[in-house]
Amino acid sequence: MPLVRIDVLRMETSRLKAVGDAVQQALTDSIGVPPEDRFQILTNHDGATGALRHGTYLDVPRDDGIIYIDITMRGGRTDEQKRQMYAQVCRRLTEQTQVAPHNVFIVVHENYEADWSFGYGHAQYL
Repeated sequence: MPLVRIDVLRMETSRLKAVGDAVQQALTDSIGVPPEDRFQILTNHDGATGALRHGTYLDVPRDDGIIYIDITMRGGRTDEQKRQMYAQVCRRLTEQTQVAPHNVFIVVHENYEADWSFGYGHAQYL
C-alpha cells in the first residue's frame, strides 16, 4: 500500500516505466513507503480508444503532457507530509522523466485498515 494509478497520454513505454519508478521513489522518500511496497496501475491512453481531458483550473496551464496520479492510502499523514510528497513527486518526475511541473496532477484518497485485502480474501491489517 498505497495503490497508485498513473494515467498518461501517448507516452513511450520506457518513459512510462520511469514515471512509475520516480513516483515510487518519491513516496519512499517523502512518506516512508517501503520500496518493495509497490502497487501501481500504469495506463497509457492512445488518444483514440482512451483519452485524457484537462482544463486550466486554478490558473495552472495544462496540455497533453499531463500525468494524472491517483493515490489511495491509509489515512494519518499530516498536511505537511502530503505537501512534501506532492513536491517530491513533481521534482522527481521533472528531473527523471522531463514531465513539465504544470502537468503533474495528484489526488489522494485516504481510507482505513479494514479497507484493504492483499490476497486470500483476508483483511491483513485487521
